[in-house]
Amino acid sequence: MRLDLPPHRLPDFLRGMPKAELHLHVEGSLEPELSFELARRNGVDLGYPNVEALRDAYAFTDLQSFLELYYAGASVLRTEQDFFDLAWAYLTRAARQHVVRAEIFFDPQTHTARGVAFATVVGGLTRACEEARTLGVSADLILCFLRHLGEQAAFETLEAALPHRDDILGVGLDSSERDHPPELFQRVFARCRELGFRLVAHAGEEGPARYVRSALDALRVERIDHGVRCLEDPSLVARLAQEHIPLTVCPISNVRLRVFERMQHHVLGRMLEAGLAVTVNSDDPAYFGGDLNTNLTEAFAALGLDARAAYRVARNSLEAAFVDPAERRRLVEDLDTYASTFDRAS
Repeated sequence: MRLDLPPHRLPDFLRGMPKAELHLHVEGSLEPELSFELARRNGVDLGYPNVEALRDAYAFTDLQSFLELYYAGASVLRTEQDFFDLAWAYLTRAARQHVVRAEIFFDPQTHTARGVAFATVVGGLTRACEEARTLGVSADLILCFLRHLGEQAAFETLEAALPHRDDILGVGLDSSERDHPPELFQRVFARCRELGFRLVAHAGEEGPARYVRSALDALRVERIDHGVRCLEDPSLVARLAQEHIPLTVCPISNVRLRVFERMQHHVLGRMLEAGLAVTVNSDDPAYFGGDLNTNLTEAFAALGLDARAAYRVARNSLEAAFVDPAERRRLVEDLDTYASTFDRAS
């Protein structure tokens, strides 16, 4: 396929192409409207008079200032139905964006610390993932350990997760990178690997490139979440390209959290030029003001990327998804059909 699309056709191509979202925190998809609805349902005082005031509060200077509001916002999530409603709202939006595969992060420690049972969290999220099949979306859950709480707390969370092993595809590592390098969690990730979980970790967002290397060597992860600072280490870039390690990049998040001052400064294009298996994702779309398609269209416009790069990003996402080979082949074939048909129609 040639994919020589004129620039004005590219946004339509980006929005319509089948793709996977591999870096989405379900708690970060909580839109202000749903937050107020759940607050009323559960008798929670959000501390804001209306939806507009809450949305206006989504102004961040760095990752930590975002996390403080993010954790406070989770206070409205109390019941299994709340967690179902949260995930279902995201999945219905994802289906409209032609997301065919979603691997959804969740932070159980955020909820169990408030007295919410682990089973309540997983029960609601799992039910939404199962029902997403009716939307044409294949979805699974990835449990993330909060790195600022330490490895012992991660082990305790892992034990709580074991009765729900069949409902959890993998484990990840998120929260603030500063002073919390991946190697601090080497033992718990080794145990997760023994248990058959798929392994991912946030690294190289606010943390340095060596955190990416540590996630690969100490944690033995299969994907790197973010990873944009890998370009600081040419030998690491060469390794990532040679080993075809996927990186789940979140452009709008990176700009909102001041990893880059402007979208025009983002390194997505340079990462693609280096042969890296880059994917584009929304991270925490409710807080950062950009769903997956908005991340794609804004990044591609700012960086002057073309339809060939769009196809590469979408294919990377499907090939990086934790699905069986038959499903992966089908998803890639659907993308190829879409691209070929779009090419001819243009």
